[in-house]
Amino acid sequence: MENAITYCVYGNYALFTDPVTKIGGEKTSLFVPTYQALVGITESIYWKPSIKWKIDRVRILKPIQTESKGIRPIKYGGGNDLSYVTYLRDVSYVVKAHFEWNTNRSDLAQDFNDNKHYFVAKRCLAKGGRRDIFLGTRECGAYVEPCEFDQQKGFYDEYGEMAFGLQFHSFSYPDENGKRMLYARFWNPKMVNGVIEFCRPEDCTIIKEIRKMEMKTFLPGINFSGLQEAELLDGDEGGVV
Repeated sequence: MENAITYCVYGNYALFTDPVTKIGGEKTSLFVPTYQALVGITESIYWKPSIKWKIDRVRILKPIQTESKGIRPIKYGGGNDLSYVTYLRDVSYVVKAHFEWNTNRSDLAQDFNDNKHYFVAKRCLAKGGRRDIFLGTRECGAYVEPCEFDQQKGFYDEYGEMAFGLQFHSFSYPDENGKRMLYARFWNPKMVNGVIEFCRPEDCTIIKEIRKMEMKTFLPGINFSGLQEAELLDGDEGGVV
């Protein structure tokens, strides 16, 4: 059974915050989406704790442009502050992703059903996702729709190679790494003719500890819909929620 989906995600603005600029409160976006941001978008389309989405590649369709805006964020102590945020403007990406079983969640082994997850993911993608889609941050709303990876012409299709230096790749959560620790991974992305091929998270060579964290508990029927509560989706071949 195929377990991959391909979709186009687009919006007016995106903010994939560079951690270096976050310290002073005036955020600046990285030029390309991070692996973790694309995982978040894919999980907004469809997610269950029994699966892990892996991002294979992303295609940059439009030219990389930035725009700075003055905003008034809410201060932790109350009131408002004033800062500048540099967003990416008018963005569109094509993403290829596939799911794998979360083998650290042996308690959810009854939910390891390729047929179920593949057809439900396809149906959710056709509907525009189960949850709100946003590009990096909540204020950057976006839309998703199914497509073929090479269906559209991209601005960088014949651009050659472009490197972006050391960047944040993804987080490693306890239910994925089997440890009581949250890690951050880093890598050196490279775009070739508009396409970035992502390395697998475990292949990142630079890993930093963030903080201790416990694995979340999922209880069928309480905060997780198990197979015994599955309901058929109209129009899907054996698809269940």
